[in-house]
Amino acid sequence: MKTILNVIWLVLSGFWLFLAYLVAGLLLCVTIIGIPFGIAAFRIGVYALWPFGYTAVERRDAGAPSCIGNVLWLVLAGWWLAIGHIVTGIALCVTIIGIPLGVANFKLIPVSLLPLGREIVRTDQPFTATGTTQRNGW
Repeated sequence: MKTILNVIWLVLSGFWLFLAYLVAGLLLCVTIIGIPFGIAAFRIGVYALWPFGYTAVERRDAGAPSCIGNVLWLVLAGWWLAIGHIVTGIALCVTIIGIPLGVANFKLIPVSLLPLGREIVRTDQPFTATGTTQRNGW
């Protein structure tokens, strides 16, 4: 099911959102200071290209630099990318088949607004990438 949703997503909105993240990443990488933001744009662009089967989790080791970076990201690129997700999500929700894709677009808005301090992981292993492990059933 994830593969079918990903293929439909790719055709209807994933490719265009990926291009938006790619352009934002290239523009941010023009300066040395913007390179970390550009890398974040590329990482989330790949997530926006093929989102089903992956999720974004917050990194517990992300501190004040990622908070400051998120504020800068919000001003530089976050708003524009979030607007793209909103417009695409509304357009997809017009049809019954597109509703799950529109909901996925709306779920990508927080990641597009504040990407630093988050990590993209597979949905079957949401905690392994952050270094936390389950112990004693917790």
